[in-house]
Amino acid sequence: MLPAVVHTCCAGKPLFGTLISLLYNGTPVLGIIDQPILKERWLGVAGMPSTLNGQPISTRPCQDISKAYLYATTPHMFEGASEAAFNRVRDAVRIPMYGCDCYAYGLLAAGHTDIVCEADLKPYDYMALVPIIKGAGGCITDWAGGALSWRPNPGDTDLVSNWPTEVLATGDARTHKEALRLLQG
Repeated sequence: MLPAVVHTCCAGKPLFGTLISLLYNGTPVLGIIDQPILKERWLGVAGMPSTLNGQPISTRPCQDISKAYLYATTPHMFEGASEAAFNRVRDAVRIPMYGCDCYAYGLLAAGHTDIVCEADLKPYDYMALVPIIKGAGGCITDWAGGALSWRPNPGDTDLVSNWPTEVLATGDARTHKEALRLLQG
């Protein structure tokens, strides 16, 4: 019997990962992406350079969105207005690619891709990514350009519904600004 975590490997693509995050007053201050199949581990700590397997990493420059490589887990995660917004970004980039889940954010932090744009996420899907992307020199926000934080109210029974579900991560602030403009229409 295989553990449930291995389900993405059954399709032949071993690009799942484990995300671990530590928040302080709702702000992510530590993030880990662990990809056990490839033996890769990204570590981000607020105010420090991010690392991949202990080596410093950085995002790559991308001055123009028309030269950008974009990842999203699947085009089916976008519906209605978010689909139209995503399509504007997708149509502006050089190459749109799908798949990879959290691994795409690791690729972005290590300078192998330029944009990750997603919807239908929960805080546990992106909190660990914030210090990794920022520590590598990139930008990560919601689609309005707002900082990603998580401050559930005590007593809330639904801890994930009232938080951003749309995330934009880029390696270059210029690309981030252009992608936000396209997302906002």
